[in-house]
Amino acid sequence: MVKDLFERIHDNKGPLGKWASQAEGYFVFPKLEGKLGPRMQFQGKEVLNWSINDYLGLATHPEVLKVDAEAAAEYGAAYPMGARMMSGHTDWHEKLQDELAAFVHKEAAYLLNFGYQGMVSTIDALVTKNDVIVYDVDSHACIIDGVRLHMGKRFTYKHNDVESLEKNLQRATKMAEEQNGGILVITEGVFGMRGQQGKLKEIIALKEKYNFRLLVDDAHGFGTLGKTGAGAGEEQGCQDGIDVYFSTFAKSMASIGAFIAADKDIIDYLKYNLRSQMFAKSLPMILVKGALKRLQLLKENPGLKDKLWENVNRLQNGLKDRGFNIGDTNTCVTPVYLEGSIPEAMIMVNDLRENYGIFLSIVVYPVIPKGIILLRVIPTASHTFEDIDQTLSSFEAIRGKLVDGTYKKIAAETTVDMEAQ
Repeated sequence: MVKDLFERIHDNKGPLGKWASQAEGYFVFPKLEGKLGPRMQFQGKEVLNWSINDYLGLATHPEVLKVDAEAAAEYGAAYPMGARMMSGHTDWHEKLQDELAAFVHKEAAYLLNFGYQGMVSTIDALVTKNDVIVYDVDSHACIIDGVRLHMGKRFTYKHNDVESLEKNLQRATKMAEEQNGGILVITEGVFGMRGQQGKLKEIIALKEKYNFRLLVDDAHGFGTLGKTGAGAGEEQGCQDGIDVYFSTFAKSMASIGAFIAADKDIIDYLKYNLRSQMFAKSLPMILVKGALKRLQLLKENPGLKDKLWENVNRLQNGLKDRGFNIGDTNTCVTPVYLEGSIPEAMIMVNDLRENYGIFLSIVVYPVIPKGIILLRVIPTASHTFEDIDQTLSSFEAIRGKLVDGTYKKIAAETTVDMEAQ
């Protein structure tokens, strides 16, 4: 007997979906309102917002808003129509690609409509069934989904563990030799949950012993790391060793879109084989011209990155001075690790938002291990020292309530299901 396809969906909503009736509209799919920035409105109250990725504050920069508006007035939202290969290509797309390539010290670059979609398609295009992929176990979901498309073998290595990577490279080398294939190693420039830089320099050093190519997702590193803001590779002095560099416009560039950069022959191959771009509408002119302005400001205003790091250092040092565990982040991403259940996390975040005016993202199981609550704080250049000091005081207060059992008691007295942890 054939089962109803939807039977599983009705019976099992998934590890996050099971919380929907209690969480949706508040903890997940929240509705922030007002002008994008550190202070926004949430359910009728002003909140201090630590949950946007506008690292350099470009989203509301006057020059950015002006160019966005002018491009919208001139081109509308549709132009150019069609896929780039057939009818949607312009000089402006090429100009942006050339400037991005030069900025990240690569021969060529190619625009992608979306970061997630672009990474999935890039992995798919780079490997055949005879090739082997070796990737960090903590890689972003877009990398994991790209690897899932791979019809050949793949191995994970322990997070940021070069010894584990080498062991898997030995396995991959043997298999690739048997299959007459190659090896693709994938990691991140910055891991977006823990805030650690990927060990790019150490990974690249392994090329002296093993024949592989390296793909790096530097979504959080672009614009925030390196002397010029060119990312984690520049920060670590090993940009040349990255074979395919990927980043998105959704973080420091405060927009939509992404790009890949590499040697010209690799980019020429990818632009004719990236299915997600070949069969998708071209990136609209509003986003292309807007990205050019954002890139110009990023290059010409190093003070934006300097201000970002002033805020990062004040926040992270303040947390450490107060005894908070922020792991070993060495980037702007600031994780705060606490111990507690999902119901306690829900009550704690409600308290933060309603009584302390702090809005941020919480991360719980299954993204991180059971019993851990991660408060993910994303500082930007637009935040002030006053914002940071307010947040530090609020964190001290809510930690006290978590430790003394206040949140556990409230959770037990509400409709929060204490058994579903």
